Amino acid sequence: MQTHYERIGGEEVVRKLVDRFYDLMDQQQNFQDIRELHAKSLKASREKLFMFLSGWLGGPQLYVEKYGHPRLRQRHLPFAISELERDQWMTCMIQAMQDLGLEEDLSEELKRAFWKTADFMRNKEG
Repeated sequence: MQTHYERIGGEEVVRKLVDRFYDLMDQQQNFQDIRELHAKSLKASREKLFMFLSGWLGGPQLYVEKYGHPRLRQRHLPFAISELERDQWMTCMIQAMQDLGLEEDLSEELKRAFWKTADFMRNKEG
């Protein structure tokens, strides 16, 4: 059985997904709230998300090898994340997946998995 990493197309497509995600976040006004949680330059965020997603999708554990356990919730605690930010993050990721033309079954599986993770990051009411 193939991993999500293999099904998505490996390193090249994971990189394209991350780049499209951050391009959308940086360019579209409707993602302003989530964009404001990031540094002015998205270079480090792009690299960390790429490394994290590589392992999360079943590919090389790049993030773990460099930084250790992701501890996602702990690493996101300094940022106020409510339903608004969660929903903007999800909308941005869904749009990035659509723009890459991911296979429908894979896209739906990833949406469900992303939703669980994004919802777990909430640390603020509203």
